[in-house]
Amino acid sequence: MANDVSSDRPIRLAIIGVGKIARDQHLPAIARDPRFELVAAVSRNAVVDGLPNYHDIGELLAAGHALDAVSICTPPMGRASIAMAAIDAGLDVMMEKPPAATLSEIARIEAHAIAAKRTLFATWHSREAAGVEAAGAWLTGRAVERVTIDWREDIRRWHPGQDWILEAGGFGVFDPGINALSIATAILPGDWGVQRADLRVPEGRMSPLYADLSLTCGAVPVTATFDFLHEGPQQWDIVVDTDGGTLTLRMGGSILDIDGAITEAPDAEYPRLYARFANLVRSRSSDVDVTPLRLVADAFLVGKRDVVGSFEW
Repeated sequence: MANDVSSDRPIRLAIIGVGKIARDQHLPAIARDPRFELVAAVSRNAVVDGLPNYHDIGELLAAGHALDAVSICTPPMGRASIAMAAIDAGLDVMMEKPPAATLSEIARIEAHAIAAKRTLFATWHSREAAGVEAAGAWLTGRAVERVTIDWREDIRRWHPGQDWILEAGGFGVFDPGINALSIATAILPGDWGVQRADLRVPEGRMSPLYADLSLTCGAVPVTATFDFLHEGPQQWDIVVDTDGGTLTLRMGGSILDIDGAITEAPDAEYPRLYARFANLVRSRSSDVDVTPLRLVADAFLVGKRDVVGSFEW
């Protein structure tokens, strides 16, 4: 269906999964980027005005649109079959985080994309936050002594009524928590591991609403607290103590604080993701880093699960 994309025309794109994240972030980013032409949308429960809309990827592919790529914004469960179908149709693939429900699934998708010579981009949007690149640069050459992650938000505010997040494969509090891990592993590349995890799972649900983790990056101790029931001001902070001062990334990485010297910039995470995808497609390259997903999988494997009171919306 698709050929290699020349630089003299937009990348013809379909979006698959039209939920909150697609409407809030993906659709505006695509609309503002002249490198893309949004051709169609796929969703079981929603439509995008002004576009052909389809119930599933099979219907989309049968419609015969001239397409180059898809952006997959569905929940992780079931995403593998969508990505594989797109690759089989000769399309390049961009995936919202986390890239798949399991490490085995993303390994199969990646192998399929390599064999088909298609671009695969497993995105981590928080890595594109304004302060992340500068934080990584500042940390280079400094000795890191400890890292503290506090990631606290209100599930009712950000994911109202989305029961799938608390089902098996829904990640629970790790749906936002994996964003913190994606930043931490980007600014501190190294040998990461999970030593301990305490998980609080509501009665009748399958995924946790709270997690305390002890991790290591090489010899550096890392503690992480993920809270999905946090009311009041939301908190997404990473504090890195070094031999040359303290670096803090606040508000999900949009604010960089180095010993009180603060740098802040407007949100441009998703425009940067689509710019990256365009470059990958043009260069016939891929970007698939599963490190944050591996750490979440390890947390579930070693985690001590405590059942707590029921959760209702």
